[in-house]
Amino acid sequence: MKIVLVRPKYNTHVITPPLGLGYLSSYLKQGHIQVKIIDALKDNLHTHTLLKKILAEKPDAVGITCLTAFYPQVVKLSQSLKKRRLKCIIGGIHPTFLPYQTLKQSQADFVICGQAEVALLKLVKANFVNQNIPGVYSLKNLRKNTPVIKAKPIKNLDDLPFPDWEQLDPNTYSTAPHGAFVKNFPIGSIMTTRGCPYMCSFCASKNFYDRTIRYRSTKNIIQEIKHLINNYGVKEIHFEDDNLTLRRDHIEKLCQAIIKNKLKISWTCPNGIRADRVDEKLLRLMKKSGCYLIAFGIESANPHILKNIHKLETLADIKKAIQLTNKVGILSQGFFIFGLPGETKQTMENSIRFAKQTQLARAFFGVLQILPGTELWDKYKNPNWTPNGLSRKVLLQTQSKALRQFYLRPLTLLKIAQHIKPQQIKLLFKRAKDYQLLPFF
Repeated sequence: MKIVLVRPKYNTHVITPPLGLGYLSSYLKQGHIQVKIIDALKDNLHTHTLLKKILAEKPDAVGITCLTAFYPQVVKLSQSLKKRRLKCIIGGIHPTFLPYQTLKQSQADFVICGQAEVALLKLVKANFVNQNIPGVYSLKNLRKNTPVIKAKPIKNLDDLPFPDWEQLDPNTYSTAPHGAFVKNFPIGSIMTTRGCPYMCSFCASKNFYDRTIRYRSTKNIIQEIKHLINNYGVKEIHFEDDNLTLRRDHIEKLCQAIIKNKLKISWTCPNGIRADRVDEKLLRLMKKSGCYLIAFGIESANPHILKNIHKLETLADIKKAIQLTNKVGILSQGFFIFGLPGETKQTMENSIRFAKQTQLARAFFGVLQILPGTELWDKYKNPNWTPNGLSRKVLLQTQSKALRQFYLRPLTLLKIAQHIKPQQIKLLFKRAKDYQLLPFF
């Protein structure tokens, strides 16, 4: 049996290894299934070329990972595969919350709702006959409003083999994986946890993972870091967790183990952590173990907006975390979202001012996309919803304005220039063009 796992190409500045496919591949291989990963995003493969590459593998089935951001590309690819009579399975956050729509529009044979390792292996072993496997649905056993049961997750994350790094070789991935600057290359992406217990209204993680969080052991994480260093020459680790510092003993043990094992790596948490889960003592330990940049999910500088989205943080928490991070010598980055409930032109201006007045070294201003699986989706059912008095055009214009005002400051530009490596310049110019940062673009 041979399975091809695919991530389609789509327009994004974030090009990191698809860890979900990596885990699926290693888990299927452990079950004696042949697997080929094709990352069309990394390899810049448009649908026609991607299809040819898939067909050349002569697979028994194709699994496609699906986020809302590239749902149209998934539908197009799935329809093309079905025209060639190939079995097609779609998994990921989008089909988990819109399984019926995904099946109808993509013509796929199955969707898998939830974390797919166990369910996909069972489906393959059953020769693609769904024997009431939790989380696996086809149009034969799913109606439009049928309640969905998610796939059975693996409780102990240490039971999972490491992602299939042989096929996700860090040396073949971007030198600016999150669209910005890094300290060292090659980079290994690692998840030490799965899940998040918080209730932010714009995020689907809480519903995907049922507001639970599971942890890998420190020993298991260190083994993977060593594997990446010894086999792929990795010099930097990006911890891609939703909540790396949520449990203090978890992050403390990890930092202490990196120091004890004398692992010469730099590391960062580019997905963002909570400002209320760090203090000076912890930050100093993180710095000692190699941390050089921390991203904070700030979202807005307006207290009422933070309350509206159930952020459960105050501006005082955020300011203090930024100050302490800079005090210990770690760079800080802030993530802001324009267009949240309660947003106005004035609140966006306040967020821009906040970003400039604090000691943030970097900032990103995103525009709200309402995603399936979030509280905002349940309320508005419209991915392009905007608050009263605002339009999508205004939000995008303010995004470009915010990025220009933050980055096109002499001192900020000078500091950033010190971190730019030659191989990153092309990607940085693309990002500047896409966000209309420079007037001559």
